[in-house]
Amino acid sequence: MKRESPPPADKGRTPGGWPGVGPQLAAQLAKLDLRRPQDLVLHLPLRYEDETRLTPIAAARNGADAQIEGVVESCEITLRPRRQLVARIRDASGTLVARWLNFYPSQQKQLAIGRRVRLFGPVRGGFFGDEMVHPRVHPVAEGEPLPDGLTPVYPTTAGLAQSALRKLVGRALATVPPDEHLPDDLLAALGLPAFADALSALHHPPPDADAASLEDREHPAWRRMKFEELLVQQLSLRRAYNARRTRRAPALHRTGRLTDALLAQLPFALTGAQARAVGEIAGDLAAPHPMQRLLQGDVGSGKTVVAALAMLQAAENGMQAVLMAPTEILAEQHWKKLAAWLDPLGVDVAWLSGSRKKRERDAELARLAGGGVLLAVGTHALIEDPVAFPRLGLAIVDEQHRFGVRQRLALREKGTLGLHPHMLMMSATPIPRTLAMSYYADLDVTVLDELPPGRSPIVTKLVTDARRDEVVARVREACAAGRQAYWVCPLIEESEALQLQTAIETFETLSAALPGLKVGLVHGRLKADEKSATMAAFAAGALHVLVATTVIEVGVDVPNASLMVIEHAERFGLAQLHQLRGRVGRGTAESVCVLLYAKPLSENGRARLKVIFEHTDGFAIAREDLRIRGPGEFVGARQSGVPLLRYADLERDADLLEPARALAERMLKDAPAAADRLMDRWLGGREGLLRA
Repeated sequence: MKRESPPPADKGRTPGGWPGVGPQLAAQLAKLDLRRPQDLVLHLPLRYEDETRLTPIAAARNGADAQIEGVVESCEITLRPRRQLVARIRDASGTLVARWLNFYPSQQKQLAIGRRVRLFGPVRGGFFGDEMVHPRVHPVAEGEPLPDGLTPVYPTTAGLAQSALRKLVGRALATVPPDEHLPDDLLAALGLPAFADALSALHHPPPDADAASLEDREHPAWRRMKFEELLVQQLSLRRAYNARRTRRAPALHRTGRLTDALLAQLPFALTGAQARAVGEIAGDLAAPHPMQRLLQGDVGSGKTVVAALAMLQAAENGMQAVLMAPTEILAEQHWKKLAAWLDPLGVDVAWLSGSRKKRERDAELARLAGGGVLLAVGTHALIEDPVAFPRLGLAIVDEQHRFGVRQRLALREKGTLGLHPHMLMMSATPIPRTLAMSYYADLDVTVLDELPPGRSPIVTKLVTDARRDEVVARVREACAAGRQAYWVCPLIEESEALQLQTAIETFETLSAALPGLKVGLVHGRLKADEKSATMAAFAAGALHVLVATTVIEVGVDVPNASLMVIEHAERFGLAQLHQLRGRVGRGTAESVCVLLYAKPLSENGRARLKVIFEHTDGFAIAREDLRIRGPGEFVGARQSGVPLLRYADLERDADLLEPARALAERMLKDAPAAADRLMDRWLGGREGLLRA
């Protein structure tokens, strides 16, 4: 590693600004997350304009950007067909009209008759010949030299002109030292330029630079920046991971007293993937530092039994374990399943939710606080203040991406005795490998990549909503054959009230269209006991059809339901469609998922439906989802604690991820000061809630 100078101090910074930047300008820059000169250095151009050459007016091509230089022949404000500023510019080859529909008096002064100006913008054919509309205008002296490099165009915000931003970036580049923090051998191995050279190539590319590779972000200078950004993300997450391992947690050794008893009485054997996951988690729980593991598996891969065995391992050691789920329906499903498995072992499971009656809730709280019950399942109610866990050893969060960083922190803070509980996060939304390696680098990851035997394949059908009557007939046939069906109402994100109204109308329409069949309705506004009663009736076979909103997206397990209809499927995300489809195919009968869609389809909607139609493997769907949407939404609520990538693309730059990961480990071990400087350069101390 090279020796570096210490990072520049942030002295002289005034509230709301820094030297040379007043509070008003600082407020505009803050909208771009630019809060100090170092941030401006890494504010990289979106594209470039070539102002290094002049095009004669007669040679300017229609539709192409051009820079012309000439003398103002006339300039006036016209009122027809609308108020606008119109100027005529002449050079030796011809004349061009320039028009501004929105303009300031200062622009009119710039275009005084006889003045020499340069205009830059796209040329197009107009009523009076070739013209430019809203070109950039720059008064010049005759013979004034042209720029010696391409002109960068930066991401900006309303009220902050490109010219002002270019000056600020230029000043930052002149004052912030471009220190090199990466080892020479790595730069050579990856074919990456030095940091100073990369900055120069991106902010001031020479006229002969490959503009296409710069704008496509494939230029070596861009590769350098993307590698450094990935490296910083790895450093921050691995540092958080290492910090957790210095904390103390209860060592929960597996005795087999309860875990073996559960395995012996289960009506099925664990799959190889489940057995491997149980072994990895058991090893983590036995360590004296807190486990921080993500258990991910496709819909129906059997995460609940893995969680049950982990909870029993805590109970074997006299410690408490809790499982938190994002919805009441999912939490109750978990509670019922765990109670059915664990009651025969004499293990009691408490059930906590915000909707339980006060008397029942108080009784459960008292049992938990007194340590009389070791296992609990619930919703957000588990992290509310009155809930006390005197011996919390393990906290499990299901569908972890639905919870924010602070909520997971609140659950962890329930630990007592100066110990941190072990944490197990579960997700039925498979995470692509590149995403797991980057955004989840602070976690150990276990994958359930094997489905239990006996699950029937699901056939997916795409049907236009013009054939809705045929779909209703299909539901009638399935129920007549002794099966049950789900009918999922369309997603209406902008209005919960409208979504509720649609669900009620769909329920009424289907009830009328399916005489003799019992139709139920479940939605988010129902009281918990009503929801629970409807779900129980459907599970018991007392209802033929369940009309639902997305509250049934996860956790619902009714093996006799073999038909799923999703209305306006084009409105749903891929992960949601895959989760909803996973509610069928849980028994031995052939299952069908009908995706009803409305025309015309957007390009994104068509892409999503094509993916869900062609793939049943959740990991393949997740990879496509990442490609279509990018990582921002995929990471979910977790992103509030993880630095999102501005420049690197996990699909296109996947080859940089492994070396970034390896170098992060090496730097944290051998060059922690260099790691600190790199993180300061990119994050400026804003590491977020990485400890969650």
